Amino acid sequence: MEQPFADPCASLSHNLRRHLGQAVARWKMIAGGDRLFVGLSGGKDSLVLLVALEALRRRSPVPFSLAAGTVDPTGGELDTAPLARLCETLSVPYRVKAFPLFEIIASRKEHSPCSFCANYRRGLLNGMAVETDATSLALGHHLDDAVETALLNLCFSGRFRSFQPTGYQDRSGIRFIRPLVTATEERIADEATRLRLPVLTISCPFAFKSEREAMKDFVWRLRQRQPRVRENVLNALESLEGEDSWEVLP
Repeated sequence: MEQPFADPCASLSHNLRRHLGQAVARWKMIAGGDRLFVGLSGGKDSLVLLVALEALRRRSPVPFSLAAGTVDPTGGELDTAPLARLCETLSVPYRVKAFPLFEIIASRKEHSPCSFCANYRRGLLNGMAVETDATSLALGHHLDDAVETALLNLCFSGRFRSFQPTGYQDRSGIRFIRPLVTATEERIADEATRLRLPVLTISCPFAFKSEREAMKDFVWRLRQRQPRVRENVLNALESLEGEDSWEVLP
């Protein structure tokens, strides 16, 4: 693997800066004095999110701090050293929590392993954020994730809704934010490659078996006929009212 740029923040594309900056401003994701904890899975999305937030922190007139952490779902077999080196380069404090999540999913014979894994991992990250005295947990979900979630909910629960750009964990007092929610997966992937970020390859035993993978393929096929299908779903999500609304929470 090629070494990442000496300072990937300085080389971050204008497009990603714009997407993140507009999302942060529109949904009021960051306030002065906030302490952000970035969920760093080692995938392209979380790596680009970390770099983009650090780039924003350096030039933001609103002071905030960053820390990052990884939940190792293998229980300790994952090599997180490349992530630690990137965080050291960015001067971002970093920690790892090993947890046998894959083993638990297999033993429970979960019919929706991706959903179970995502929820459990977010709970563990939330706990790590509390341990670091963070005010917000930053997650790397992007536009494709939001679109796929909305369509999965529509097809399987009869309700058109998706995760929201921001939210609040009542039990922990931690706010969660998704600053890349309007950026496409392709653009994030291109940026991770261009910046030579240390994307980890995690051998998930449940890959390509989920409804989400099927929906991802469905959306891809829809885009061959209607290239703006993701943007259209985003517009629909932004038009929702009530508890499913993407408006700024009070």
